[in-house]
Amino acid sequence: MSRKDYPETPDGRYFVSKGRLWRKTDPRLDDSTRRRAVKALMQARRAVGQAETESDEREARDRVDAAKRELGERGPVWWEDGAPDEGGKHPKNTSYAEWWSGLSDAARARGEPAD
Repeated sequence: MSRKDYPETPDGRYFVSKGRLWRKTDPRLDDSTRRRAVKALMQARRAVGQAETESDEREARDRVDAAKRELGERGPVWWEDGAPDEGGKHPKNTSYAEWWSGLSDAARARGEPAD
């Protein structure tokens, strides 16, 4: 399933996967910055899987975190209206509860963990 198949909040800040809100990439990033950060993220994720020592794994995980922060998926929120970061929560336990309950069963199922 591609990321675009997951339910997205109406404000475009999150998508829902495995029953949790995940912050989307900052849409204000220019294409070259976004591409560079995505490339760094993919390289770091590969390095996590290939790490042979705890030290190597820690370094790779730190690189994952840095890339996700550059993308706006972690760290300070990229929106400017003062709304809190609700990432990591189930949508029914957030300000998106009404939106979530209004989705079709099929749409909600795409955002829930597979059985």
